[in-house]
Amino acid sequence: AALAVPLAVALVLLAAEAVKEPLLNVCMDAKHHKSEPGPEGRLFEQCSPWKDNACCTANTTLEAHKDQSYLYNFNWNHCGVMPPKCKRHFIQDMCLYECSPNLGPWIEQADSSWRRERILHVPLCREDCEEWWQDCKDALTCKENWHKGWNWATGTNRCPWGSMCRPFSQLFPRPKDLCEKIWSSSFQYSREPRGSGRCIQMWFDPAQGNPNVAVAKFYAWRKRSSPAPGSGRAARALPCSELLLLPLALVLLPGGSG
Repeated sequence: AALAVPLAVALVLLAAEAVKEPLLNVCMDAKHHKSEPGPEGRLFEQCSPWKDNACCTANTTLEAHKDQSYLYNFNWNHCGVMPPKCKRHFIQDMCLYECSPNLGPWIEQADSSWRRERILHVPLCREDCEEWWQDCKDALTCKENWHKGWNWATGTNRCPWGSMCRPFSQLFPRPKDLCEKIWSSSFQYSREPRGSGRCIQMWFDPAQGNPNVAVAKFYAWRKRSSPAPGSGRAARALPCSELLLLPLALVLLPGGSG
């Protein structure tokens, strides 16, 4: 009996670890991400809210603020200079993507040469989408999906031959169009507001804590309750084998049915 209690406790802890591990406080397997999140001391400007627990390094956040950085050789100014009020949303988007440890419920495998995982259908808060669209609606671009189809002949992205530079508002008539189309459905327009606990915020005040922690927990729980077959980390982690140990642990505990 004396040996049974520590064994039971160990089995319960193992089962609990299996439940929490795959979707919460994780970094995706991508080009510049750390293998696991942790404190960074100082992150650059708009990325600073994540400094206490980040998937990015300080150098990555410095590069994220440049018009054209070594991160992806991507040029925001492909249709003339992007207005600063618009560009700040793309920088914040980059900070969320590179730094957030709270995107686990939306991480999927990616068939790409430069990353093994990506995010898909992250529910972005209504205000984040609407402010992004409002500040960019008069900026110019030539493409609806910025993930693919560029002319990379010079080593940086240029508009495809024959494409025209047009206002964002023509390519993206609504905030929903901008959020969902620009990065191949990485984001999903959410009708939920900031602070609801049901949508991810690109912008938040770190002094008030990171609101995305609770959002990730909610969606992780929901995804585990009904995971899509063969998709995402929840399905690949398959914690069921460890959870099968839980009944055994309960039997071994004092007062258990055994």
